[in-house]
Amino acid sequence: MTDAAELRRRTQEFLAAHPPAGTARQDFLRARFDAGLAWVHFPEGLGGLGAPRTLQTVVDAELEAAGAPDNDPRRIGIGLGMAAPTILQYGTREQKERFLRPLWTGEEVWCQLFSEPGAGSDLAALGTRAVREGEHWVVDGQKVWTSSAHLARWAILIARTDPDVPKHRGITYFVCDMTDPGVEVRPLRQITGEAEFNEVFLTGVRIPDAHRLGEVGEGWRVAQTTLNNERVAIGGMRLPREGGMIGPVAKTWRERPGLRTHDLHQRLLKLWVEAEVARLTGERLRQQLAAGQPGPEGAGMKLGFARLNQEISGLEVELRGEEGLLYDDWTMRRPELVDFTGRDAGYRYLRSKGNSIEGGTSEVLLNIVAERVLGLPAEPRTDKDVPWKDLAR
Repeated sequence: MTDAAELRRRTQEFLAAHPPAGTARQDFLRARFDAGLAWVHFPEGLGGLGAPRTLQTVVDAELEAAGAPDNDPRRIGIGLGMAAPTILQYGTREQKERFLRPLWTGEEVWCQLFSEPGAGSDLAALGTRAVREGEHWVVDGQKVWTSSAHLARWAILIARTDPDVPKHRGITYFVCDMTDPGVEVRPLRQITGEAEFNEVFLTGVRIPDAHRLGEVGEGWRVAQTTLNNERVAIGGMRLPREGGMIGPVAKTWRERPGLRTHDLHQRLLKLWVEAEVARLTGERLRQQLAAGQPGPEGAGMKLGFARLNQEISGLEVELRGEEGLLYDDWTMRRPELVDFTGRDAGYRYLRSKGNSIEGGTSEVLLNIVAERVLGLPAEPRTDKDVPWKDLAR
C-alpha cells in the first residue's frame, strides 16, 4: 500500500525527471497525470495510484515547493469536481481513458446541462428529450444557469428518454459534445453585470450511445453522484485560514480601525468563528470521502457556505459604510471563473446572492439534510408515482 513516504519519493523522482522550470506547462501536467500524481486516490492508469485521498496533500506540497504549475482548478472546477467522479464511478474503461486525462490537464473544459426553465429545484421534472435512433440519441430541449458553457468542450447532460414512467425513472445521463451544430449558447446577464451563466438550446443534437453514462433510465441515480460531488465542491472547497469571504473583511478590520463599532466587532467575531468551523468541517468531510461517493452531508456544507457568504458580504458592506455601496464595474463580461476576493465589496455582496441558488437551492438542501442526514419524515410527494407525461406543467 502506498504511504506518505513512498508518495514523497515518487514525487521527488518525478520532479527530477520533469523539472518545472524546463518543462512546458501542458507537457508537465500530462506527465504528472501519467505518473499517477494527478489525483492519487484514482486507479492506476487514470491519473492515480489507488492511494488514500488524504495523501494528495503530500504530493501537492512537494510540487508547490518546487514551483510546479497547477491545472488551474478553479477554471475547470466543474470537470474536476462533478464530471470526473461521475465518469470514474459509471463510465466504461474507454470513457475513462478518453475523458479523464484532458479533463484534468485543463485541455478540455466541462459544463453541466442539468437545470431547465421550470425544472431547477424540481430537477427530476426536466423535459429535454433524448430519442434513440440506431446507435445515436437525438436530443432537443433547453437548459439554463449553465456555468462555463461558453468555454466548454464537453457537457454532462441528463435528458428524458421515457415519458411514460414516473419522472425519476425515465431519465438517462449522457456526455454531450458542445461543438455539435445543434448546440446554441446564449449569455445570461446577472445582477453583477457580467454573464458567467448561460442558457443552452439543444436542437437535434446527436449523441453516440457510446457517450451514455450508466444504463438507460438510470440517469437520476447517476446524477446523484454528480450533485453530491457538486455540493462538496462548492461548500467544502479547501481554504487556508481566513480564506474565502472572511479574508477581505478581516483585512479591512485590521487596516482601518476608524470603521469599527462594538456591534460590528461582535458580529465579525461570530462570523470569523463560524467560517473557521466551516473550513475545518469541510476538511474533515473531504478526508472521509470515498472516491466519487460523497453522501448527503455535502448538502449541509453547501447550506452553510451560502449563508456565511451572504452574511459576511453584508457585514463588509456595513463596515465600509457609503464606500461599501460603490460598484463601478457593470461591464458585460464573460469571465472564465468567479473571483470573489479579487473584486470590490459591492461585487461580493451582489454575487453571493447566487450562492443559495446554484448547486441546489437552500430550500431543497434543507429537505435533503432533514430526510437523509437527520432521518426526519419525508415531505408528501403526490407526483412520485405519476408518469411524467401526465404531470401538470
